[in-house]
Amino acid sequence: MPVLVVGATGQTGRQIVKELVAQEIPVRALVRNLEKAQQVLPSEAELFVGDVLKPDTLTTAIADCNLLICATGASPSFNFTQPYLVDYQGTKNLVDIAQENNIEHFVLVSSLCVSKFFHPLNLFWLVLWWKKQAENYIQQSGLTYTIVRPGGLKNEDNMDNIVMSAADTLFDGSIPRQKVATVCVESLSQAAAKNKIVETVSKPDVEAKTWEQLFSV
Repeated sequence: MPVLVVGATGQTGRQIVKELVAQEIPVRALVRNLEKAQQVLPSEAELFVGDVLKPDTLTTAIADCNLLICATGASPSFNFTQPYLVDYQGTKNLVDIAQENNIEHFVLVSSLCVSKFFHPLNLFWLVLWWKKQAENYIQQSGLTYTIVRPGGLKNEDNMDNIVMSAADTLFDGSIPRQKVATVCVESLSQAAAKNKIVETVSKPDVEAKTWEQLFSV
């Protein structure tokens, strides 16, 4: 069965799609703009047009999928409703339809420091706070989940090793989007990743670990 990637044309989402294709895992990509998706996503990805704010557009894409990775996120905007709509309501809609379709594992890309209400990023329409509400909704849904909280996202990959930690224990650091994508894809096959929040950054001066070791935090 294919993995459904939501937010597939975003900077992180497209890396997730590429990683799934590289591992020869069948992938469906939910996109809002078909033309953009055809330009930035691998041809091996099966494209479906839909919008997390319109639940009726999600049913065809999710049918026959058993795994889902959500990499949506509000874009910088003067519209103060965007974090609520995209990061919370959109994720909530996705969780609801995932329940209806018996999704076996739901992976959410969230963010470091979502539990810190007075974080400067919350000046941007409470973006971290709404991400945390989405996390709470998934945890209460009964779905098997992995919540991935990356540090500052970099567009260029590097040779640094991945570091993982338990919820609310990492508060700074950065990580390339390519490494976040690999973390998300690997979480689908790691028993230790189930029903867990993992915070992740990358560092040059740490020892490399196996995925089993990384997720056993």
